[in-house]
Amino acid sequence: MEAARKHLSSSDATLASIIQQAKYHEYDYRPPEFSTLVRSIVFQQLSGKSARPIYLRVEAACGGNVTPEKILKLHPTKLRKAGLSRQKAAYIRDLAKQTASGKLDFSALPQMKDEEVVEALTAVKGIGEWTAHMFLIFALRRPNVLPTGDYGVRVAIKRAYKKRKLPTPKQIHELAKKNNWHPYCSAVTWYLWRSLEN
Repeated sequence: MEAARKHLSSSDATLASIIQQAKYHEYDYRPPEFSTLVRSIVFQQLSGKSARPIYLRVEAACGGNVTPEKILKLHPTKLRKAGLSRQKAAYIRDLAKQTASGKLDFSALPQMKDEEVVEALTAVKGIGEWTAHMFLIFALRRPNVLPTGDYGVRVAIKRAYKKRKLPTPKQIHELAKKNNWHPYCSAVTWYLWRSLEN
């Protein structure tokens, strides 16, 4: 993180100010496994406050360990009782089926390029580019991921860079290039989120 801070502080004055104001500088990493992706699906389009207890209930229904086999043994109504929507319960079951069958191999993901990971994950029903990007950043610890579709990132850029409208993905890529964010786009993302707390 230190190398990213130095590089970004020297190449982008706006980010330098955000970095200086950030209260802490640590990622909350998770293991690159099935349960992490289940957690991401649970958290989709929900606040952390709402999603956390739902995930904990899913975890409890699985006996404390969320595995494909345990998810597939649960009746869909059990997942619904945990607080999942019908759609999210179906997505998690589909993920469990694909993982159990070997179609999605978590042990292969660390060796794959970012775009290959995105392709493999988005082949699963209910997993879009945003979820794949979160997995790249927080599970696989990839340093140069820029989730241009993330609402928080777009709001933070609009505020910090005094834009009149929310920037488009293309405009975000142009900003990254102009301000020399590469190869530390994951750190940029993290600092942009932190800026919304200040």
